[in-house]
Amino acid sequence: MDEHDEALLQRHLKYNPELKELWDNHLKLEQKLKKLIQKPYLNTEEKLEKKRLQLQKLKGKTKIEVILERLR
Repeated sequence: MDEHDEALLQRHLKYNPELKELWDNHLKLEQKLKKLIQKPYLNTEEKLEKKRLQLQKLKGKTKIEVILERLR
């Protein structure tokens, strides 16, 4: 996300509850992924969880991009 998109996102978070929810969820998923990535070794279950979180994050980011495109 470039600086222009980041600024657009920040301006509209207050007024767009869907965008706010998607962004908050994106940040939560990012934190969960960071915790998993910091581990020196992931077991099979953790690897699957990592992939699931990455997929959720990507889906959410795609929805955010669609909203931002409408706002441009």
